[in-house]
Amino acid sequence: MSFIMKINKRLFLKKICIIVLIILELVLLLAHFAVGNGQHRTSLFNATQPLANNVQAVKKRQDIQLRLNRYLKRVTRDKTVSVSFYNLGPLKNSPAAKSKLAATYQPGKLQAEYHARQPKTAASTYKLFIAAYLFRRAVYQDFTWTPELKAGFREMIVYSANDFPEAMLKHYGLDSINQFIKDQQWYAPVFQSEKISKTTTYSLQLLLMDLVKGRGAFINTANRNTLLKLMRQQKYRAGIPKGAAQATAGTTVADKVGFLKDTNNDAGIVTLPNGQHYILVIFTHGHHQHDFSGFKKIANITKHVQTIVYSKQ
Repeated sequence: MSFIMKINKRLFLKKICIIVLIILELVLLLAHFAVGNGQHRTSLFNATQPLANNVQAVKKRQDIQLRLNRYLKRVTRDKTVSVSFYNLGPLKNSPAAKSKLAATYQPGKLQAEYHARQPKTAASTYKLFIAAYLFRRAVYQDFTWTPELKAGFREMIVYSANDFPEAMLKHYGLDSINQFIKDQQWYAPVFQSEKISKTTTYSLQLLLMDLVKGRGAFINTANRNTLLKLMRQQKYRAGIPKGAAQATAGTTVADKVGFLKDTNNDAGIVTLPNGQHYILVIFTHGHHQHDFSGFKKIANITKHVQTIVYSKQ
């Protein structure tokens, strides 16, 4: 037998083996969906339907991710915008959770980072780290909420006032708070003497994930709910809250903003009326921004992100 004939024979046998394996898999699949002897048996169509739905979900998710990446790559090209996006999946028992598209939006299956791990001016988003630090001390009964402290904490989150967080930094020390932040595996050091605080959008994403899931510094339910409530009440709504509402009426946002010189930042947890929710953190600077002028850009990015990811729900 010639060398070529031997190769052709091997290829033929290999194809036969593959066909046999496919047939065996089909037989096992049918057997798996058969219920009892003589009882109702699921049809081949119904047995393969979950697989078809899963393939469709993956395909849709890939399409969304591709469009999201294209958009974010474009708007962050000049490196004056940093973005972290993380899909949290639908809320339990929500319309989105019961939707045929629920499999597309499994937690963490859709996410994006652009310049997300490059430290930038934190502005007042750093106050979320102060909140987490105090919550952790409270867990270990090393911090007690007095009426005065509660009032200062509220002013810090709702109005972005500086007196309370600056007092906490002075009282506990930069090293202690930075070490806590490092222990959470967030970017550190955030605070340095005589320097502007810095962090990354990815670090704030991780913090907000812990807040949503009630883990780490946020395991105390009462403290966690208090912070979320105050974030929903914060007064500067021209960034993520405005863009999310423009994309989908009735969307709610718990967020913390930051603004300093040409820097406008926003870090939020966004919940759509159908129960889909996600984390979005956007940092912007440059382009002669001042006061709150950059929040228009943040709103526009939010609107586009939410429309790309969730518009066909």
